[in-house]
Amino acid sequence: MSEVAVEVQDEIHRLWDEITDFEVSQTDSARQHLQDRLCQMVGAWNSTWGGALRFDTDPVCDDLLQGWRVAVTQVLHPFEAQAENGPFKELQDRWNNRDMDPSFLLPMRNIGKFRTYGHRRDMPAEWFDGPVFHHYSSRFGTMDSVWVGFPLNHDAESHFGFYSRGIFTEQDIALLAYALRGIKWFHRQLMLTSGPLIAKAPLTPTERKVLRLLLTKASEKVIADQLGLAASTTHQHIVSLFRKFSVRSRAELMSLWLSHPF
Repeated sequence: MSEVAVEVQDEIHRLWDEITDFEVSQTDSARQHLQDRLCQMVGAWNSTWGGALRFDTDPVCDDLLQGWRVAVTQVLHPFEAQAENGPFKELQDRWNNRDMDPSFLLPMRNIGKFRTYGHRRDMPAEWFDGPVFHHYSSRFGTMDSVWVGFPLNHDAESHFGFYSRGIFTEQDIALLAYALRGIKWFHRQLMLTSGPLIAKAPLTPTERKVLRLLLTKASEKVIADQLGLAASTTHQHIVSLFRKFSVRSRAELMSLWLSHPF
């Protein structure tokens, strides 16, 4: 892996400082800011963030993806369709339905370890003549894609993807790896604030807002005031969140994804 120049490290450190200035309730905005700045640094035209969970840990299972599912995909610049219905959602559905393509095995290499992987770097030349590359990449002008995978515990990983109309250099990949390895706290925050990742049932829009504030020191009264809700309604939302996450307290909710780090 190439070295990251000192001046580039300094720029990344400033970026880390910038995302710490966002409140927990602004996690989506912080993610977008991070993605946008990193895209500028490496000349990428788009970026995704994905949360992956392992739902099946049966050691005798013949699943090549070892029980992993893509739980959510968020796109920096949605195109062609709404983010939840576009090509990245199609890829997510293909992965979860086990409609296998060789590129799906890339994130499985060194699973459970911090890693980078990419199309031009890791896929054979003949793959670029196939239907998956054409349908999900080249028809949108994407010539290369690179991902950074960050394990959070044995059953959850955070992956950032970057998409270029050119070819990523080793220096580009080193920069992305450096930038995303030093902010484990933010990967955790993304997973914690993306409710469907770990809840038994989908969260309502209001529950999402309550959840983000629950992850701060805000009291129920403060949460109610900030969201313009009655205290009783806020309490009902919190009880519902605890039930969906199978926890009994805010402390248990906070520790849910932080208790078994690698």
